[in-house]
Amino acid sequence: MKLTLKIWRQENAKAKGKMVSYPIDGIEGDMSFLEMLDVLNESLVAKGEDPVEFDHDCREGICGTCSLQINGEPHGPDRLITTCQLHMRKFNDGDTIVIEPFRANAFPVVKDLIVDRGAFDRIQQAGGYVSVNTSGNTIDANSIPVNKHDADDSFNAATCIGCGACVAACKNASAMLFTSAKVSQYALLPQGKVEATDRVLNMVRQMDLEGFGNCTNTGACEIECPKGISLENIARMNREYLSASTKG
Repeated sequence: MKLTLKIWRQENAKAKGKMVSYPIDGIEGDMSFLEMLDVLNESLVAKGEDPVEFDHDCREGICGTCSLQINGEPHGPDRLITTCQLHMRKFNDGDTIVIEPFRANAFPVVKDLIVDRGAFDRIQQAGGYVSVNTSGNTIDANSIPVNKHDADDSFNAATCIGCGACVAACKNASAMLFTSAKVSQYALLPQGKVEATDRVLNMVRQMDLEGFGNCTNTGACEIECPKGISLENIARMNREYLSASTKG
């Protein structure tokens, strides 16, 4: 295939970025989207030009770092996949593909297509964990029975990889799907109920401090999420937050 790539180039967070067009050919349908970018970068380096900076790690749909906005869609035109799992067979010979970083004030551009998603880390650090005292006081594995449906819902929430597609898809750049998934995976389990009140209050507070917007109720986040995280988690987080706010 011969393609035209329109790629966002930006030297750093303070520099003014712009779209730059790159013609490319010899692209096979079995190539992944990132492999296609590798081919482009090899040609740019051969010509003495700076390669396009993009983030990636596992290339197996697990880490979420490969997040790109492709023709206006987080992770591109396919569903329930990350960018590294997107194959070029989804495009046609002669297509123009617009490639941008995820757009949100809370996700500042580092360079080109790389954004800083440290805001998600700080939300997680605010309460997305279960505290266990293991300093000389180790205990046997927890033997509390857990309802099968609750366990399944908790596991499904825990599959969130924190890629940020929900934020990129939302016109308010809301992080409620991400935050609610991290709240839900513990709120559904007895082990997580001990710190439930502080957890939801602290994580929502941190989410607001990071500058994310509120939920739009349009559902774009669930549609674009590569792991299919359900909107039910947002409803659950709202209930948890209301309950926690009325205590004490």
